Amino acid sequence: MTYYAIIVAGGTGSRMGAQIPKQFLELNGIPILMHSIKAFYQWPLVPKIILVMHPDFHDHWKKLCDEHKFTTPHTLVPGGKTRFHSVKNGLEHVQSPGVVAVHDAVRPLVNHQFITNLFQNAQLNGNAIPAVKCRDSIRKVENNTSIALNREHYYLVQTPQCFTSEMILKAYEQDFKEEFTDDASVVENMGVKILLTDGDYKNIKITYPEDLLFAEAIIGRL
Repeated sequence: MTYYAIIVAGGTGSRMGAQIPKQFLELNGIPILMHSIKAFYQWPLVPKIILVMHPDFHDHWKKLCDEHKFTTPHTLVPGGKTRFHSVKNGLEHVQSPGVVAVHDAVRPLVNHQFITNLFQNAQLNGNAIPAVKCRDSIRKVENNTSIALNREHYYLVQTPQCFTSEMILKAYEQDFKEEFTDDASVVENMGVKILLTDGDYKNIKITYPEDLLFAEAIIGRL
């Protein structure tokens, strides 16, 4: 069985107020993206790592790798115009049989046990999607009116999202739809039941400046 990790690095950094994409911002002295890649490479079964990135940033990434002496093996693939097309480009380097994890580049706090559970569940059941319960009260806003919703019915979905290679390769043969917000939605569109598994509240997606502070605090405790 071959394991794959497709790391999607398509952020622009606009919400971080940064001049460079957020995956290149430093966390504990090295770019966020390097933390995410290392998390998978240091996993005992060592998946093949496929990094999908907009072509405009390939040279910058290679320069960062030289500066930080980052030699973790990975295949660099051009990103597409949407996340869907970027993942599809990455899947061109995947063969069956295998298990594929698709991960946001800016979730650097993913840990080995978390990765193990997801790969194992996907191998057994076809897919495994990490999610955490919504802790806060939530309201739906529509036409200048807000309505309270029962948070027990809502989960926050994370990555890595894991699938058998056969399942995800078939899913990405579909034409793109605007409602494809993640890989689970692409697979679900084929009529496949999506199976949620326990996520991790520490597995945050670094989107805003305060997220970086949180990640620095967590890494400082490891």
